[in-house]
Amino acid sequence: MIKPDAVKRNLIGEILKRVEKSGFEIMDLKMLKLSLPQAKRFYRVHRGKPFFDKLVKYVSSGKVVIALLKKKNAVKDLRELIGSTDPEKAKKGTIRRDLALNTTENSVHASDSPKNAKIEIEFFFK
Repeated sequence: MIKPDAVKRNLIGEILKRVEKSGFEIMDLKMLKLSLPQAKRFYRVHRGKPFFDKLVKYVSSGKVVIALLKKKNAVKDLRELIGSTDPEKAKKGTIRRDLALNTTENSVHASDSPKNAKIEIEFFFK
């Protein structure tokens, strides 16, 4: 997912270019605006954590771009490409280190496991 801060800053092309240069195939792509209830449902795994309300408010604040990607070891490789949630801790050259504004407005989301990838794909690409 390309999050609202990156969409507003016209970084969709830059992020997708990095994804493709890293060997991912874009299988499907869509732009949408999540409602607050949809954002809460999507991030339900974080319900009860201190950052939950701020996260769902932010991700439902503007348009996002959802990409369905394909590559061998896709989850692991994409997590390496995007970097740590905190851009200050992310490795140089990662999307979050180079483009994110802060820990909340960190430009992108990626599934953290193959199991969650299946759940998230079903959520957006029924």
